[in-house]
Amino acid sequence: MAHSGIDKVTDRLQNELSCNKDKDSDNVINNSNNNIDNKPDFQELDLGSPVSPLRPKSQQGGLVTSTTTTTSSSSSSSGSVSGRRTGLGIGSGSGQLLGRRSDSKDHSGELSAESPSGGGSGSVFGSGSGGGSGSGGGSGRSGHVRVDSGGSHSLSGGGGGSNVVNSPGVAVLPAGNICPSGRVLKTGMMSNRTSKTDVLGSGGVNYGHGSIMRGGVGGRVGGSDGGHGGDRAARSGGGLMVGGESRTRMRQTSKDNDQEEFKRLGNESYLKGNYTEALSLYDKAIAISPGNATLHFNRAASLMGLKRLPQAVKECEEAIRLNPGYVRAHRRLGSLFLSLGQVENARRQFSFPGIQVDPNEMQKLQIVEMHIGKCSDARRVHDWGSVLRETDAAIASGADSSPQLFACRAEALLKLHRVDDASLSLSDVPKFEAATASHSQSKFHGMLSEAYLLVVGAQIELARGRFDNAVTTADKAAQIDPQNREVSALLRNVRLVARARARGNDLFKSERFTEACSAYEEGLKLDPSNSVLYCNRAACWYKLGLWERSLDDCDQALRLHPNYSKALLRRAASYSKLERWAEAVKDYEVLKKETPYDSEIAEQLFHARVALRKSRGEDVSNMKFGGEVELVLGLEQFRAAVSSPIASVVHFKAASDTKCMQLAQHLDVLCSRYPSINFLKVDVDESQAIANSENVKIVPTVKIYKSGNRVKEMVCPSPEVLESSVRHYSV
Repeated sequence: MAHSGIDKVTDRLQNELSCNKDKDSDNVINNSNNNIDNKPDFQELDLGSPVSPLRPKSQQGGLVTSTTTTTSSSSSSSGSVSGRRTGLGIGSGSGQLLGRRSDSKDHSGELSAESPSGGGSGSVFGSGSGGGSGSGGGSGRSGHVRVDSGGSHSLSGGGGGSNVVNSPGVAVLPAGNICPSGRVLKTGMMSNRTSKTDVLGSGGVNYGHGSIMRGGVGGRVGGSDGGHGGDRAARSGGGLMVGGESRTRMRQTSKDNDQEEFKRLGNESYLKGNYTEALSLYDKAIAISPGNATLHFNRAASLMGLKRLPQAVKECEEAIRLNPGYVRAHRRLGSLFLSLGQVENARRQFSFPGIQVDPNEMQKLQIVEMHIGKCSDARRVHDWGSVLRETDAAIASGADSSPQLFACRAEALLKLHRVDDASLSLSDVPKFEAATASHSQSKFHGMLSEAYLLVVGAQIELARGRFDNAVTTADKAAQIDPQNREVSALLRNVRLVARARARGNDLFKSERFTEACSAYEEGLKLDPSNSVLYCNRAACWYKLGLWERSLDDCDQALRLHPNYSKALLRRAASYSKLERWAEAVKDYEVLKKETPYDSEIAEQLFHARVALRKSRGEDVSNMKFGGEVELVLGLEQFRAAVSSPIASVVHFKAASDTKCMQLAQHLDVLCSRYPSINFLKVDVDESQAIANSENVKIVPTVKIYKSGNRVKEMVCPSPEVLESSVRHYSV
């Protein structure tokens, strides 16, 4: 019964190890003479493996190979293997016994396994100095044998006879992948056929380059059917694998080294003040090791150097998430929160166990907290002057990067009717690219921080007449903090004011001016500080011929918004209708300074000046508006022209002079650009009397006159200097 089972095993192994000539050349086996098809002898492969070989204590140098003599008395065993034969004992199965010499007194370098009683296909590492014998008759786990350091070793085979292996007296290189100093010695018979490249792998190739483990058993040695026991040993662990696992470890080691190098270079760049470069290097290190809290902490330091505090907060929070006990990260996060004006969050971080906070830092926190408290109290009673003072004090005390404090400053300026200053202050608010968790939950003046920023923005948009933007901004605030009463009230009010203004505009376009006045008045009841609605209603009064009422609304608009140019222009027009020319000229002159190239305003200013002189009984026959540069030939004509209250620019030139011709071209441009100024030209060769009277010695010379008096003289002026002077005297 047992013999029948052994015969079946023998037959199966013979069938599996045999192949035809037309099969792959790497697997061809000559069954007639038990010789493996020719393989290269001693091919050296530099695989760079850190695995040490199994070396005998008696050998100090390289590995020595020898050919074993095999005697077979079994006819039932094929005796052929798909693998390398180098000092191998082959039993009746197709497995291989790999021997290594060892001192009988020292077993520290041995590889041992359980001793099976049966033969099978597998690879066994042994250490011994004697030969090995194989005998049939047993059954058990295949490919395992307990190897002693004595002189005789036995392997249970699967056949009816015995195979005797004479082990050489030198070290034998097993057929697996054992790498001495990074190399593998490949043994076998020489052949004319080119061998395939050896690759360390999982043991799937026919020559058994599998996973051999130092300090344990395992690894495929032999053909594709040999080494099943080695596979089991490799799965059970026990050492450093030469295959894929060791490569993974080497790659991981390489990554760790790269991460440390990027970190080191980042630290050097940070110490030199190259924060952008340091940030880039820390990013590369984090890409390799995203779970490293120290790298996120260092990245936060670089962001602080670049004044990107909101991002620095996120990095510190990430470092603390990765390492909750990171004391330095808690302290740095507290300092960031203080700069951002989040005193409650700052105090929470400074209270973390183990932190020793700088007394100056704590004092700064208390001062900022005090000023913010006073600011909130003043805002509650609408004391906007105190709000502005306390806000500035909190910013100066250390909260110099707080978006909420800059927004509060803008709100106070708006309520003090300084709309332009409010817009400028709001533009200085540090922008949050994305709200951090702590920022989104912090509150300011009873509102969520982000909502408060939008509340202030909506009020400024409304004051500047951008009603649609105001509605959109207020709606965003309500989405962020829907439960806050102040936010909800603002949204409702902004919508009603925008609706009233839109209805008034539609009525004005339809020339229903009285109804338009009522619509704008409805909006003013909801927002009595809206300068745009006052100005729009003034336009309605102007169209209705009620210029006094128009003046009143313009005055009110300008009190709320002193630089409101549209209200100033409408008031000047109303003054003109009321023939209050002095006030009209004054307003037009202000507008001319703000828009020096506006020809319409310049023309209105000219006509107002003419009307003013007529009202005073003065001669206006020599006053003109715009046109070309006038040529002056006689002294009397010259004196009459420069006596005008409007500035007169006189170009003294010579027809043949190149510089004079170039300057004349520029004066032609200025004449059309500043139509309210008189531009004259005098040819000194044709008008010697004028040149002598004005003491002109060099050309080109430009002189500016006003009311008969010379106010400016320039010799060979540059175009830039000339235009600057003309602009100055154009009003």
